[in-house]
Amino acid sequence: MDIKEKIILALGNEPVDLLLKNANVVNVFSGRIHNASIAVHKDIIIGFGEYETKHAVDLHGAFVAPGFIDGHIHLESSMLTITELARNVVPLGTTAVVTDPHEIANVHGLAGIKYILDSSEGLPLRVFVMFPSCVPATPFETSGATLGSDDMVKFREHERILGLAEMMNFPGVILMDQDILKKISVFKDRIIDGHAPGLSGKDLTAYRIAGIGSDHECFSLEEAREKLDIGMRIMIREGSAAKNLDSLLPLVNSHNSRNIMLVADDLHPDDILSKGHLNYLLQRVRGKGVDPVRAIQMVTINPATYFGLKNVGAILPGYKADLVILEDLEKFKVKSVYCGGLKVSEEGQFIGKCSNSGVSKLPPSCNVAWDRVTDFKVIAEGPAVNVIQVVPGQIMTKRSVEKTPSADGMVSSDVERDLLKIAVIERHHGSGAYAVGLIKGFGLKKGAIASSVAHDSHNIVVVGVNDSDMLVAAKTISEMEGGLAVVVDGEVRASLPLEIGGLMSNLPIGEVKTRLTDCETATRNLGCSLDAPFATLSFMALTPIPEIKITDQGLFDSTNFQFMSLFKTY
Repeated sequence: MDIKEKIILALGNEPVDLLLKNANVVNVFSGRIHNASIAVHKDIIIGFGEYETKHAVDLHGAFVAPGFIDGHIHLESSMLTITELARNVVPLGTTAVVTDPHEIANVHGLAGIKYILDSSEGLPLRVFVMFPSCVPATPFETSGATLGSDDMVKFREHERILGLAEMMNFPGVILMDQDILKKISVFKDRIIDGHAPGLSGKDLTAYRIAGIGSDHECFSLEEAREKLDIGMRIMIREGSAAKNLDSLLPLVNSHNSRNIMLVADDLHPDDILSKGHLNYLLQRVRGKGVDPVRAIQMVTINPATYFGLKNVGAILPGYKADLVILEDLEKFKVKSVYCGGLKVSEEGQFIGKCSNSGVSKLPPSCNVAWDRVTDFKVIAEGPAVNVIQVVPGQIMTKRSVEKTPSADGMVSSDVERDLLKIAVIERHHGSGAYAVGLIKGFGLKKGAIASSVAHDSHNIVVVGVNDSDMLVAAKTISEMEGGLAVVVDGEVRASLPLEIGGLMSNLPIGEVKTRLTDCETATRNLGCSLDAPFATLSFMALTPIPEIKITDQGLFDSTNFQFMSLFKTY
C-alpha cells in the first residue's frame, strides 16, 4: 500500500479487510492495556476503533499482544527443518526469530547459510539472520568451513541479514586480532551480538567499545549488571541446556527492562512440545511477579528495537499485523495467531501455509577416516589427570584433578568414581584427527553415547565406559550421516538420524521427539541422571565457554585459551 491508501483507510473512508473487535490490547509502546477494536488491512494494522470492514471477529475481551520475537536462537538446535519448526512455534505465539546459523555454517560454510535463508522463505514465521562471526569458533578445533570478512561482504546487503552474530572470540577482540577486527568492520554500522562469559573490567570495556551490543552468556547477576552498566543489552536465556532465567531475572526493574530480552538460544523438540517457546518463558517470568506488559515487552518491542526491525514488535498503526490472541496474562495460553494479517493458528493448531518444504539439498557431512580411528587407547603417563566436570543445567564446566584411572598401564574409565572416557573425532575432512579425555558427571555404568551435534565445529563426540562401545557408537553416527546414538555391548539401543549437516532431521517433530526421548531414556537406563544428556554432551567441545573442554585437537583450557595435557603436572 502507498501512503495515500493507508491514510484513506485510517480515516475510515474505505472498508478494511479485518476488524478484531472488543480486544484488550497489550500496548508495549505506551505500556498499558486498553480496550479497542483493531483494524487490519492486507498485512498491516490500520488503527484502533470502529471501522467498516469486510470481516469482523469478536474477541470477547481476549488479550491481544504483538507476535513474539526470539532475539537469539540457533534454529539448527531444534533438530527440525525450519518449516517444521515454524509449524510448531507459530501456534505458541512466535511470529519472528533472529537466528545465528553458525551451527550449519561450521559444517557447510556459505552453502549452510544459504540453506537457512532459502528454506525460511515463504513461511508464516519471519526469520532474520545474523551472519556467523566465528567459523570456526576458534582455531583450536577442526570445522567443516572457514568464513572470513570477504565472505561477509557478499551477504551484508541481504534484506534479512541484520548484522554480525555473537562474537565468541572475545580474546581475539581484546588482543586486536586483525581478522576479527576486519569482520567487525564489515558490520560496524549494524548490530553486533556478543558472547563473553565472565568477561569483566577493562577487558569488557574494550569488547564493548569495539561495537558489541549484547550478551546472552551471563551466568551471575553481578556479571549481567556490569554489562548492562556499560550499555550492553542483556538477553536472559532459558533453553534446553543452559538455563539462566532464575539467576538473572532479579536484574529486571522499571528503569532497565527495555534493555533486556528473553531468548531461548538452543531449544530441543521435546521442550517445544512439552513446555512451549517464548510463551513458556513469559509464564515463568510472570510467575515470579514481573508485570505482564513488561514481560511481553521483553519478547516484542525490546528485540525489535535492538535489531532495528521495522514495523514489527508492537500493535500500532502502520505496523505488521503479527498478533497473538491470549486467553490470559498469567499462563499465556494462546488462542490464535495472526501473521501479516492472516490467521495462521487456531486453538494450538497450525493452519498457515508454507510454500517451502525445507528439504535440504546439502551434501552428506560425515567424512571420517576410520582406518586411522581404530581405538581410544591412552597410555597412563602420570598419577593424576585433568577431568572435565559437568555442571548440571549449564554449558560451562569445571576442571577437577583426579587420581588416574588405569588398567594394564592404560587410562580407563572408572564407573565407581564416575570417570568416563570422552573422545572427539573429526568428521569433515577425513583427517583422522581425534582426542581422548576424561569426564565426570554423566554417570554411565555401561555402554556409550555419541552425537554429531558438538558445538561449534560439530565433530563426533562420544562418552563411554569402554572403548569398543564408544567406537560402535561413533561409527553409527557416521553411518547415519549424523545424529545421536546409544550403544550397549555393541548393540545400538536407540538412535536419531540428523541427516541435514548432522544437525537437523527431515522427520516431523513428533517422531524426532520420540526418537530423542528414546535416546535419553536409554541413556538414563545406563545410569545417567542429567536432565538433557545429549544437550549437555553437545557443549563439551565448546572451547569459548570455561573452564575445560575437548576438541579433536586435544584437551583445552578455556580459561587461559590454550591446550593442556590430560595428565596433571606439578
